[in-house]
Amino acid sequence: MANMSLKKNEMPTQPADVRNTNFSEVALGYTPEQAIDEAKRCLNCKNKPCVGGCPVKIKIPEFIAEVAKGNFEEAYKIITEDSSLPAVCGRVCPQESQCESKCIRGIKGEPVAIGRLERFVADYHNANSKEEIVRPQSNGHKVAVVGSGPSGLACAGFLAKKGYEVTVFEALHVAGGVLVYGIPEFRLPKAIVQKEIDTLKALGVKVETNVVIGRSYTVDELMADNGFEAVFIGSGAGLPKFMNIPGENSNGVYSANEFLTRINLMKAYEDDAITPIYRGKSVVVLGGGNVAMDAARSAKRLGADVKILYRRTEKELPARLEEVHHAKEEGIEFNFLISPIEVLADDKGWVESINCQLMELSEPDESGRAKPVPIEGAIKNIKTDCVIVAIGTSPNPLIKSTTEGLDTQKWGGIIADENTGKTSKDGVYAGGDAVTGAATVILAMGAGKNAAEEIDRVLSAK
Repeated sequence: MANMSLKKNEMPTQPADVRNTNFSEVALGYTPEQAIDEAKRCLNCKNKPCVGGCPVKIKIPEFIAEVAKGNFEEAYKIITEDSSLPAVCGRVCPQESQCESKCIRGIKGEPVAIGRLERFVADYHNANSKEEIVRPQSNGHKVAVVGSGPSGLACAGFLAKKGYEVTVFEALHVAGGVLVYGIPEFRLPKAIVQKEIDTLKALGVKVETNVVIGRSYTVDELMADNGFEAVFIGSGAGLPKFMNIPGENSNGVYSANEFLTRINLMKAYEDDAITPIYRGKSVVVLGGGNVAMDAARSAKRLGADVKILYRRTEKELPARLEEVHHAKEEGIEFNFLISPIEVLADDKGWVESINCQLMELSEPDESGRAKPVPIEGAIKNIKTDCVIVAIGTSPNPLIKSTTEGLDTQKWGGIIADENTGKTSKDGVYAGGDAVTGAATVILAMGAGKNAAEEIDRVLSAK
């Protein structure tokens, strides 16, 4: 019988006053009973609008129909026809602005919890499946993938299933890209990422870490000297942006990239960490995106009093609603319509406060968007001993500077066709944050899948 409830099944979570002191996963996942009940809310629409909202075009109604019948393994097989990282996507994708935003059930109530169901199916498979992965027979073609983040892994997974000999080159000592260095354990456990990578390895994907493309090898050397017929660049956008305000070089000022990398990859939150991190007592985070939420919530777990400063209103926050909700529950303070103008330090160079300009929104311009403008003379000083800058990132210029004939944007992004990933250089494709700048995991995966389909079309015709 269909479930016509207007509300989703609630996601079980750790209590806020418990989880803000540990790095264990916040969301605990559905039980089989909850998953089946939620799946029965799906109307199985004929035109499948939810699929149109998914960048990798997962067959959403089909997999949910199997969940409703209790056929969880069949649901997993349907998802993995289009997604190489279901356990990851079920946790970090912004479903509320993608697949779930198109759900018909959302017109008069809450949409079906597509992301929670995807997570459940992937977790159930990982915990219960004993089926051995069958490695496809090689088709004799070799493809190199630069970067082991979501776009690179999606590209590698698609090609491996087609029989390509794929080698992924990762600059860090651990594969996973932003999934391991950027997203905290309490949102995405690293064991989940490793499980997904192990699945790709079982399909035949080779992963070489500590290889910096542009230094260890150039893109040209991969193709000319190492026998790769195509190269996909999914190296992400790991170069942090700063505000360029006075005092920004003071001790106690971090980029969110460094702060999160130290915590996520180097486990700086552990008491005996080899690479510890400075633990501020009063932390200010600049920015309003998911990275800002991750940094703020991580700082809270290190024992700090945390404030987020954002120059627009809460309505314009780019972070996921769930992350904002969790941050508020965990005791993080939000300050809106405020923009930092100067970091003040003591005589030893350590941060002691930050001066901020109070803002107001202008009348909407031609695009319909109101801009924050300063309120004359309205300055606020906020005491703090640590500032984390989370206002965006750009691609590392190393690949651009060492690859002949690769066209890029002025800001550093590689120019690539959004449907095929083709760049200006023959045989070279690109996708994800290296092309768009910092975006979502699922958009990066969609770009990796699109490029893989084009690579397959070209190479299979040879």
